[in-house]
Amino acid sequence: MSAAGNSGACEAMLEEDPDQNYENVLAEIQSFELPIEATLRSVYDDQPNAHKKFMEKLDACIRNHDKEIEKMCNFHHQGFVDAITELLKVRTDAEKLKVQVTDTNQRFQDAGKEVIVQTEDIIRCRIQQRNITTVVEKLQLCLPVLEMYSKLKEQMSAKRYYSALKTMEQLENVFFPRVSQYRFCQLMIENLPKLREDIKEISMSDLKDFLESIRKHSDKIGETAMKQAQQQKTFSVVLQKQNNIRFGKNVYINDRIPEERNEVELKCGFEEEDENEEEVLTVQDLVDFSPVYRCLHIHSVLGDEETFENYYRKQRKKQARLVLQPQSNMHETVDGYRRYFTQIVGFFVVEDHILHVTQGLVTRAYTDELWNMALSKIIAVLRAHSSYCTDPDVVLELKNLIVIFADTLQGYGFPVNRLFDLLFEIRDQYNETLLKKWAGVFRDIFEEDNYSPIPIVNEEEYKVVISKFPFQDPDLEKQSFPKKFPMSQSVPHIYIQVKEFIYASLKFSESLHRSSTEIDDMLRKSTNLLLTRTLSSCLLNLIRKPHIGLTELVQIIINTTHLEQACKYLEDFITNITNISQETVHTTRLYGLSTFKDARHAAEGEIYTKLNQKIDEFVQLADYDWTMSEPDGRASGYLMDLINFLRSIFQVFTHLPGKVAQTACMSACQHLSTSLMQMLLDSELKQISMGAVQQFNLDVIQCELFASSEPVPGFQGDTLQLAFIDLRQTLLLSLVHISFMLPHCLWNSHVCVDSP
Repeated sequence: MSAAGNSGACEAMLEEDPDQNYENVLAEIQSFELPIEATLRSVYDDQPNAHKKFMEKLDACIRNHDKEIEKMCNFHHQGFVDAITELLKVRTDAEKLKVQVTDTNQRFQDAGKEVIVQTEDIIRCRIQQRNITTVVEKLQLCLPVLEMYSKLKEQMSAKRYYSALKTMEQLENVFFPRVSQYRFCQLMIENLPKLREDIKEISMSDLKDFLESIRKHSDKIGETAMKQAQQQKTFSVVLQKQNNIRFGKNVYINDRIPEERNEVELKCGFEEEDENEEEVLTVQDLVDFSPVYRCLHIHSVLGDEETFENYYRKQRKKQARLVLQPQSNMHETVDGYRRYFTQIVGFFVVEDHILHVTQGLVTRAYTDELWNMALSKIIAVLRAHSSYCTDPDVVLELKNLIVIFADTLQGYGFPVNRLFDLLFEIRDQYNETLLKKWAGVFRDIFEEDNYSPIPIVNEEEYKVVISKFPFQDPDLEKQSFPKKFPMSQSVPHIYIQVKEFIYASLKFSESLHRSSTEIDDMLRKSTNLLLTRTLSSCLLNLIRKPHIGLTELVQIIINTTHLEQACKYLEDFITNITNISQETVHTTRLYGLSTFKDARHAAEGEIYTKLNQKIDEFVQLADYDWTMSEPDGRASGYLMDLINFLRSIFQVFTHLPGKVAQTACMSACQHLSTSLMQMLLDSELKQISMGAVQQFNLDVIQCELFASSEPVPGFQGDTLQLAFIDLRQTLLLSLVHISFMLPHCLWNSHVCVDSP
């Protein structure tokens, strides 16, 4: 209950019966169960004179208690007296006991001195033991730190910097917090940043050495990578050829060669494969990448990975620019191109390796960007330097290097389509160099030719010629030996060289990853250029040479006829190589027909020109005495020589097509007629005698007889004689004019008259 509640209860009791209530209040005070303050306050605050009454009650209560105490003391007094008596009795014994206790204590003190000394020794030993234990515990706590720090020093000495950084990390995170209160630990902690900087500098120095080394050895790395790519490609090609031969297929396209060369090429391929059966070296075998790994790991641990990546990429870009810079004389030898390619391949092989063995140092986007930059530079360099190449063998080797270069980098995931597009540009240049080379070959063939039909004395010689040139003539086969082919030696040589040109052109088409149709089209177009431009130009130059006579021109016409007929065999030859039928809609035809027809027309025109020139040479020998009185009675010597020459020449023309011989004969007769007419009607001729006219008439008669003798068969009627009709009419007019203008006495005299 609260004090307020107790006060209220006391007030209620005082109001009912004050005396009883005072008793109750005293009882409550004696019980010590209620707070006295509240009980006393209820007594003093309740009624007037309550304090006095309460005090009276309190005094009465005290007297009652005193009486009770007195009664109790009286009751226990005898016991108390007895107890005092007993105490007095034991007093003596207590003194004795005190003396005994004192003696005993002294004896204990004397006896405990040694114990105290021993106890102090024990305490001291215990303290020492505790101290030793504490020291051992602290040493056990410090020893791992010292061991780790010693290990750190050993790792630094052994240049195991990445492990040293890991050790530092363990020291800082695990060991140093345990002993951070010691001074040596603080020294160690202060030394770690310097060690980290030392490691960073050393690792960067190793990286610089690595970059310098990799720059020097890029060509070796690239050479190894290109050799591996070439070996793999050679193995695939040889395997493909084996399969094709096994199943009876023609092997021509995509690194194929004609069947007549298969056996040799396959043998060489296997020999190369046996020679190359060595231990395959990889980029890891040639290059120690540990400096890069260490430097990357070190910077990763140091939290400076981005700085390292930026530095590495920047340095490699600088090296890329150096690698892509060609030498000024690179185009002079194939080795110059090879060194250029091997360095580039080595550079990107290293980057590809770094890309796959590290995370984040080199990214695919970075390598693609670097490759695109390099590819543009490579194409520009090759386009510029290849333009200086004039040797087709060098261009072909350059093409093979580009193919191996492209295949190698393609194997590492770099796009190389632009390189193959560049090869098509180089292919055009290669064809140009081939055309120039074959122009010299054709000139040499024409210079060495004797322009006479090929003589054959036995069957072996006949087969040799037939094996070189596809000639078919049943009449010639039936003839007995010795016999002659109608063409000269240049025809089979040219045919063979055209096939060699096709082989050479095919070599460039190999490994370009093009379809048979595209290769067929390329072969036919390049062959057409050879025929229409190179061979045609050589023929025209040959025809126009001064030392080429009529006999040689006739043989050239015969040769072009047979070469024209052989064009279909060249088309079959290309078809057999590419397996593309000539009936295909988009197949290009060879322009041999028009090429040799133009050359033949040029030769025919040259024949007409040279024949007329020869006639002019004979006519210039004419020495008419226009004042002679009597004719010689026979034709002039120059004219007979000319006619004999024409007869022999037209005998040679029998090997020409009919119209050519007829046209040449008609042209010669017309030119002879015109020349004689010009001689007769020469403005400088002022007078002429009848004898001279009669002599000239004898010459005209001889020309008419020659025309009527049909020197070239095939003329209808008097067609050839008509070439001299104008000359005959002019001569008759001259005779009539002289007969009317001269007196009859002059017929038998030596008098000359003015010519009409």
